[in-house]
Amino acid sequence: MSKIDKILRPHAEQTYEKELKALLKIDDKPKPTNWKLSPWAVVTYLLGGKLEDGTEIEIKYFGSRRLIEVAVATLATDRALMLVGIPGTAKTWVSEHLAAAISGNSTLLVQGTAGMNEDALRYGWNYAKLLAEGPSKNALVPSPVMNAMETGKIARVEELTRISSDVQDTLITVLSEKILPIPELNTEVMAQRGFNIIATANDRDKGVNELSSALRRRFNTVVMPLPKSLEEEVKIVKTRVDKIGKTLELPSEAAPIQEIQRLVTIFRELRSGKTENGRTKVKSPSSTLSTAEAISVINNGQALATHFGDGKIKADDLAASLTGAIVKDPVQDKNIWLEYLETVVKERKEWQDLYRACRELV
Repeated sequence: MSKIDKILRPHAEQTYEKELKALLKIDDKPKPTNWKLSPWAVVTYLLGGKLEDGTEIEIKYFGSRRLIEVAVATLATDRALMLVGIPGTAKTWVSEHLAAAISGNSTLLVQGTAGMNEDALRYGWNYAKLLAEGPSKNALVPSPVMNAMETGKIARVEELTRISSDVQDTLITVLSEKILPIPELNTEVMAQRGFNIIATANDRDKGVNELSSALRRRFNTVVMPLPKSLEEEVKIVKTRVDKIGKTLELPSEAAPIQEIQRLVTIFRELRSGKTENGRTKVKSPSSTLSTAEAISVINNGQALATHFGDGKIKADDLAASLTGAIVKDPVQDKNIWLEYLETVVKERKEWQDLYRACRELV
């Protein structure tokens, strides 16, 4: 087993190193300065395909090609990119793979939190050196954004709207002037060509801070939609479950496609407020019930089936995680889930095992 195989979650550029090298080898399209791959190759890397030398590029994003083209084209300009969508719409996933393909480095990451201060976006200080030497470049601790500016790479800011508004606005000068002032040293960092920022945000989370209009203007916003069809969402869940399952040493056969189909069906019906055939209206719970949540439910079912069952997910293995994913509010969501079980799940003869397993837990 290689070192990479022992890592629970390798970086995108490590996991897909062979694909990136194969694309680099045949990539003869124009490249912006400091880009590892051309915009065409970046899109191919995300959407998959077969290269002239026979190399299969795995699909990283199932969805609109135009959406990815717009995202990549934005990063080739002086505008930053904002990926917006509800949790679980692959914002972080796409952000990581864009940075890996463009810069060969997806690790220049700032994780937004409510208590974050400006240092995480600008720079900090090594206080031992600061006390010993005073303010100096040697005592400066650059942020991922500063590192990206100095090297002409892509920086990623996750959950930008979780960051307080006054800290968010630290980015205005970086994005408009392409400089980061360091007043303590009476100097500044000037961004090299190739530098840009990919930010992600959602408007369904609690504690969201709206972006100022000045900051919002510096971004080109791309909305990440939920999968359009049941088939597409099932395919996404199946692909990711198989991939994650290998890392967690969970056999893919533990997650039959039939179980994935009915789980995704439940999520889509509760999200949309009606059954797939459109005949019955249902109430929607407060939870987001995203594709990412479906993947998590299946992974948990795999673990239960593999370690405590006969190796294949059954209704009992899904029920606990499924109920936990749906019932976030113990009063409102519980009633909605009960109503759905009685009016929809119970009426489907082939779903009786799931109805009984879920009913026992509610």
